[in-house]
Amino acid sequence: MRGFTHKHTRNLDVSSFMRAKKIRRGVTIVLWGVGLHLAGLSFARALPPTQSVRGEVLDEKNAPIPATLCTLTSRFLPTDGLSAKVDLKGKFEFSGLQPGTYSLLCAATGYIPLKRDLEVTETPLPDVQVVLPLEQVVHQEVEVREQAPTLSPGQAAPSAKLGVTQLANLPLVEQKFQAALPYLPGVVRTPDGKININGLPDDQGQLLVNSSEAADPVTGTLSIDVPIAAIDSMQLYKNNFDAQYGGYTGGLTTIRTKPPADRWEFEAQNLPPNPRIKNGTLVGIADFNPRLYISGPIISNRLGFTEAAGYDIDKQPVRGLPFPNNEIRTHDFSSFTDLHYIFSPHNLATLTTNIFPLRRQFADIDSLIPVAASSNYGQHGFKITLTDNFITAGGGMFTTVADGMQFFSWGNGEGNADMLLTPNGWGGNFFNGYHRSSEQEHVAEMYKLPRLKRWGNNEWTVGVSFLNRTYEGVTQSHTVKILRPDGTVDEQIDFAGAGNLTSRDLEGSLFVADHWVPVERVSIDLGLRYTGETLGGGANLAPRFGIAFAPGKNGRTVIRAGVGRFFAHTPLLAGDFPNNPARQVSLFDDSGNPLGPQVTYANAYGDLNSQGALGASTKFPGIVPYTWTWSLEADQELNPRVLLRLSFLSSRAYNQYIIDPVNDLPTGPAMLLTPRGASHYNELESTVHFRINRFTEWNVSYVFSQARGDLNTLSQLFVPFQQPVIREDAFADLNSDIPNRLLTWGRFKTHIWGIEAGPVVDLHSGYPYSQIDMQENYVGAPNTERYPQFLSLDMKLSKEFHVPFPLVKRHLMRGSLTIFNLTDHANPRDVFNNISSPNFGHFAGNQHRLFDGTLDVLY
Repeated sequence: MRGFTHKHTRNLDVSSFMRAKKIRRGVTIVLWGVGLHLAGLSFARALPPTQSVRGEVLDEKNAPIPATLCTLTSRFLPTDGLSAKVDLKGKFEFSGLQPGTYSLLCAATGYIPLKRDLEVTETPLPDVQVVLPLEQVVHQEVEVREQAPTLSPGQAAPSAKLGVTQLANLPLVEQKFQAALPYLPGVVRTPDGKININGLPDDQGQLLVNSSEAADPVTGTLSIDVPIAAIDSMQLYKNNFDAQYGGYTGGLTTIRTKPPADRWEFEAQNLPPNPRIKNGTLVGIADFNPRLYISGPIISNRLGFTEAAGYDIDKQPVRGLPFPNNEIRTHDFSSFTDLHYIFSPHNLATLTTNIFPLRRQFADIDSLIPVAASSNYGQHGFKITLTDNFITAGGGMFTTVADGMQFFSWGNGEGNADMLLTPNGWGGNFFNGYHRSSEQEHVAEMYKLPRLKRWGNNEWTVGVSFLNRTYEGVTQSHTVKILRPDGTVDEQIDFAGAGNLTSRDLEGSLFVADHWVPVERVSIDLGLRYTGETLGGGANLAPRFGIAFAPGKNGRTVIRAGVGRFFAHTPLLAGDFPNNPARQVSLFDDSGNPLGPQVTYANAYGDLNSQGALGASTKFPGIVPYTWTWSLEADQELNPRVLLRLSFLSSRAYNQYIIDPVNDLPTGPAMLLTPRGASHYNELESTVHFRINRFTEWNVSYVFSQARGDLNTLSQLFVPFQQPVIREDAFADLNSDIPNRLLTWGRFKTHIWGIEAGPVVDLHSGYPYSQIDMQENYVGAPNTERYPQFLSLDMKLSKEFHVPFPLVKRHLMRGSLTIFNLTDHANPRDVFNNISSPNFGHFAGNQHRLFDGTLDVLY
């Protein structure tokens, strides 16, 4: 990695850094001002009288169970409720509770969890005594209680959820939350590493970390890492009909981080590095991924602290290239710091900071792209979020969020030699380098009204938010040559223009939503969201409707349906597209003589004139991408241990920005960016969830889907690296289209030394690809060919134990062995798709069996 950053920074516009520093100071001042303002409001608000819930947790012999975790939930509390660990005498306490109905759930290892409903009034409650039976007793009854919330008709669009236990037991290819997403139905990771949800890449989705947007402001990709050690739960919504959510057209991913513990806890994961062994010889480190988690009270019952950090050295081998020039080398560090301050029993303020530097060398190598022709990627930045939650005397809740982010990213090749495109792959040096400097400021206020009992129960929520995104960048390119099989030049692409880019968008949103329960077994979600943008323009209205109905009295069947319109953020990359370097194309005969004059494709926006003809314009079209999505779902509890889900989802995307080379314009050839792209996605999913006990669960899902759309989307051609050749756009199967997919994953304890196993089986149709000719043009219809069927069996084996060594003898240890592609099935990653290649039609880059080991120290 030496020289990676220095090589790139020679091409930077120094003035962009000066402007970034000024804006950084402004962001800091604004955040401090908002923080002081919120703190002042918190102290100034009058507090209603409150009560406490105290109790003890005992076993059937009236002995305390000190390892119990009790969780209190209510509409007056945050979504995840309040949690408390009992002390050595089995005692627990929740204070500062206003009158209302609460649910108390207490659980401990080896015991049956017990749930109790409590009614808090103005009169102090007597102490609560919770007696937990051993796990073998009344097991059937407990499983019914566990499943009941799953089939609650309160959600018109339930999410797919991964908690701490699942994240710890899944065989993740890298210790990042992004690696867990493809284990959920409807999420596909294509061979180029991009995650697609509902047929759309992740840059058209949305990531919320504790209700705050956490994506790259320029590209929208999930580039900001949150350490897995900090994550309490991760949820994926393919069809969320709540009007409070916006800024996406694909899927919505939400992450809730762990709140600070009420006693100091420590955890160290992945301590030893994994060696790389070749032919029985140690040749270095394959990967080193240490993780640290610290949490506890700085001031008891007042100020809590959490720090989760991770450092990665990864050398991902790429089959099809010779060792040692066959590794994608990644160095990154992520840190998530969380401070919780309790102003009062009804007022909680949270301050979080997240930093995420990363460098990835040879990021796009494969069997057809050697190290010299690859591109490097790097990023760094930080994000600060301040959240204030306040519960009023009447039962309403104010939520205020203010955050600021700076994000810097860059990409560059290995040198300045001409890039060569041959029938057998790439040569020379990658042609493009860029630097992007961006900032994002976001302020939102949401008020959840007290429950209104009229024609049933109504829970109204209103909110407003403002989002400011700015971007400055530099992009520079050098010559690309397309070679014939004999090595002569057939086509040459040069670039002209400074490539200085800048773009800004100020967005305001307003929403109103109602969760209406007219009768006991029916819930309806109604909402309307308005969004206006300075870049996208216009008044964008997004209506939402969802309904859930439980037809039987036993609550074992729930039918859900919904429809909604979703607007994305207008991509900043589109805001200054004409200032990208122009492409100059020259053609040559076999002797190297030019075939006519050089043709320059000026960058412009596509615009329709009064006669309906397409023309070139420098004016941004001001159109925001959006989707219409509807779904229908049925959930059936077959028995207390088995849940069946059948669902159908249809999504239509419009106004997607696509790039198309046009030759017949009156103003001359142009590379037009137009918001005329579209796509559609249909998905039929069937999932069976088995939960035998707290140690054993299993998920089996089959998804039949179809994803079709325009191939020349802005993100496909410019994220993360610009494509050397831009062909004419086509509407075809998308790269994420896999019609049939069977996915199973779970966890269970084996009878061998108590080892816990987490297997994953993934069987699906091969990915689509296109045939191209010598000039890189499509041969026939694109994406009509397919890779062989994909099959992978991955397994993670874990064992917890103690060792009699100083410093760690009081801590629980956990050792893990992960095996990827256990069957060693040939899953090719690459294909020789150029019909001029002597290897045409051959697949390459088979992914072989791979081992990985970890050792954790738990608190």
